Amino acid sequence: MHLSFGRRQFSPSPAFTLLMLALCVIFIALGRWQWRRGTFRAAEHARFERGAREVVALGSAPLTQIPDYQRVSLTGTYDAAHQFLLDNMTYHDVDGYQVLTPLVRPGGDVVLVNRGWVPFLGTRSNLPDVSIKTAAAVTVTGRVGDLPTAGLASGRAPAPAKGPWPRVTGFPTLAQLSGVLGRPLDPHILLLDPHEPDGYVRDWRLAGIPPMQNFAYAFEWWCFAIAALVMWVMLSSKREAQRPAESDRRPSNGVSR
Repeated sequence: MHLSFGRRQFSPSPAFTLLMLALCVIFIALGRWQWRRGTFRAAEHARFERGAREVVALGSAPLTQIPDYQRVSLTGTYDAAHQFLLDNMTYHDVDGYQVLTPLVRPGGDVVLVNRGWVPFLGTRSNLPDVSIKTAAAVTVTGRVGDLPTAGLASGRAPAPAKGPWPRVTGFPTLAQLSGVLGRPLDPHILLLDPHEPDGYVRDWRLAGIPPMQNFAYAFEWWCFAIAALVMWVMLSSKREAQRPAESDRRPSNGVSR
């Protein structure tokens, strides 16, 4: 393809055109992916905000019947003798654990209650005291949630099948914790409200970046696509060589005046 615009000639090479086209397709696809992520995260944040507006009395219903992040209240008895400490949990860049305590409901169903974050005490042999003083039935309020997930497989460490309690574990599955406890667990957990007793640091937030950051990344990728297009045009355009004047093209007779 050869096009002329004034004194400039647009003549892109096929290989360079294919390269810029591939880059544009990749950049546009990455922008769309970030935009979809931002839309998903925005809907998730909206559910998180809606869930805080009211408390649903759960009664004997399982947590699976309630949307994620909805605040609920339920009654049961803490099994303080069998607790888990989720390792590799940080709060304001301080290492620590999140405390998971089974709550046995009147019908026998068991829900893990995340009672919050406690700091690491320097060694794995010196675990924090997470005991519960009351053995009576309690009514607790919290959000329906899930266990934290690890970004890398190296961060996962199942709870030991034997040993003293509480047991330290890193990013386990509910099936693994259920096997250690020897009883089935509800597929969701309860994130204990900050005002509830028998808890620790509970600053519950959605994990990951905010949706506006995803939207910003999308615009960046699309700007890269525009930049690749501009680069293709600029590098494929050349200024035509200036033609010699008519007098310069006349043969010289060797006579000067």
